[in-house]
Amino acid sequence: MSLMMSVSGIRGIVGETFTPELIEKVSSRLAKYLKGGTVVIGRDSRHTGEAVMRLAESTLVLSGCDVVDIGIVPTPTVQIMVEKLKAKAGIVISASHNPIEWNAFKLINEKGEFFSPKQIREFFELLDKDMKYPVHSKIGKLYYDDTAFASHLDMVLSKVDTARIKKRKFKVALDSVNGAGSYITQELLKRLGCTVVPVFCSIDGNFPRVAEPLAENLKVLCASVKKNKADIGFAQDPDADRLAIVDETGRAIGEEMTLVITADYILSRKKGNVVVNMSTSRGVQDIASRHGSKFFRSKVGEINVVEEMKKQKAVFGGEGNGGVISPEAHYGRDSLVGIAYVLDYLARKEEKLSSVLTSLPSYVMKKSKVKFDPSKVSDLVSAVKKEFAAEIISTLDGIRVDFKYHTEFRGGWVHLRGSNTEPVFRIISEGTDKYQAEKIQKYFEKLISSIA
Repeated sequence: MSLMMSVSGIRGIVGETFTPELIEKVSSRLAKYLKGGTVVIGRDSRHTGEAVMRLAESTLVLSGCDVVDIGIVPTPTVQIMVEKLKAKAGIVISASHNPIEWNAFKLINEKGEFFSPKQIREFFELLDKDMKYPVHSKIGKLYYDDTAFASHLDMVLSKVDTARIKKRKFKVALDSVNGAGSYITQELLKRLGCTVVPVFCSIDGNFPRVAEPLAENLKVLCASVKKNKADIGFAQDPDADRLAIVDETGRAIGEEMTLVITADYILSRKKGNVVVNMSTSRGVQDIASRHGSKFFRSKVGEINVVEEMKKQKAVFGGEGNGGVISPEAHYGRDSLVGIAYVLDYLARKEEKLSSVLTSLPSYVMKKSKVKFDPSKVSDLVSAVKKEFAAEIISTLDGIRVDFKYHTEFRGGWVHLRGSNTEPVFRIISEGTDKYQAEKIQKYFEKLISSIA
């Protein structure tokens, strides 16, 4: 199993590619890269996290950095604390949506954003360089900070009409997959006057369902919404940067709709441009058009979206995996911001979620993963370009085809690319209905198999 190294961080399976040697190397070389200074460090709840954190902290301190340990917290909380403490960098020890045997380093720069492509390349070049450690009198110090939750919550609450939300007295079912969002998200909901029905909100080091909050993994949450007559259900991934939603009927509406809803909420309040990645639903583009906003796409990866948002001066952006990015909050995917926005949106509408959804654009998306030889990617791109030369093709990130003329696929699209977070090749297709989406998906699965 290869080690995954990209703008999304450094990920591997603990005991195979994510080893003590790797942890020491990454931590010491980060200190070398930063030339000292303060590093904020937090982690998700997986059972390997504490051991990884302790080794990383010790190595950073012995390599000349001061370290601020903020405990088990969401990824966006680390980003916010880097900004607040004016730290040089942050580390999130979390493999996000990957299974529990994985762990990872997500690297945050001094702006509270993921390392840029340039920064991550420079850092990776240092990994195999020799390290000279400081003498005993020059090592750093370890501090603990328990204000992280308060800082994050205060920021989120300042961005919505809390009085209006409290007036609705929402009942909310919450599935945090026993992850880093378990406690802070319950506290957010309580401060918004909600009655909370916890589903998987016990931080015990284990994940009770598949970590990625896809619709097929949320059956217990869906049942809880129905049983408890909740107004809405929210689901997070282990580091709480992704948000999925279940409506009051107990139907998981899909991560893509999180972006559609929050885009409509933001653009109804302020004018501005929108940026999402190449794999995000066309529904967000439709919402942008409805509000007269310009729409742009970026490569997949949070920092790629953020950099394009800054370039286009966007007021909203994100990734279709449920990653809401709102510059008025901070430049990072944040499920807590998403939750507050969705509740404020429903409070403004004074309708049930299922009713609101009927007025929003909706498509059907299919996703699959296949093993594919990286050396064959150019062959795949050439084959797709040749066969669909008349369609709208982008090679910004892998290859994406928007079908404008194809008899069966018209109105749909497909995106083919290597994953940043798993050793797989992704096929994402979207259609105007289930039949079309499946047809596109099967066609390209077969095409890839023929080349592989």
